[in-house]
Amino acid sequence: MSDVKAELDGLMRAFLGAFTNVGGGRPDVGAVREVFIPQGMIVKNIGGEPVVYDLDSFVEPREKILTDGTLTEFSEWEVAEKTEMFGSIAHRFSDYRKSGFLNGEWFEGSGCKTTQFVRTPAGWRISSMAWDDVAT
Repeated sequence: MSDVKAELDGLMRAFLGAFTNVGGGRPDVGAVREVFIPQGMIVKNIGGEPVVYDLDSFVEPREKILTDGTLTEFSEWEVAEKTEMFGSIAHRFSDYRKSGFLNGEWFEGSGCKTTQFVRTPAGWRISSMAWDDVAT
């Protein structure tokens, strides 16, 4: 079980780290496609209607703002998590924080993510993720 947990921890670090551009670093948004199954789904559920993304519709606008100067010094990280595993499926509930400069203005935020994992022939992958931010 601890090997599986370590693999799931690594998937979460890779996902969150894919968007980091601190110190002028280039985000590795391609990592999203590596940690998800190809049919993966990401849901932003902040406020009114949920916004449902496939991998491309999630990655493309984020890659743009992380490389065109709109969002700089950005990072996002887990501060707490609870992971449950059963056979070839797993679920994780994470508290996270994020910070950076958006349009030149510093911001900090936090929220929760729920992430589902499945074991594939290539190893564990994320099948879906949903998040909600704490209202500021």
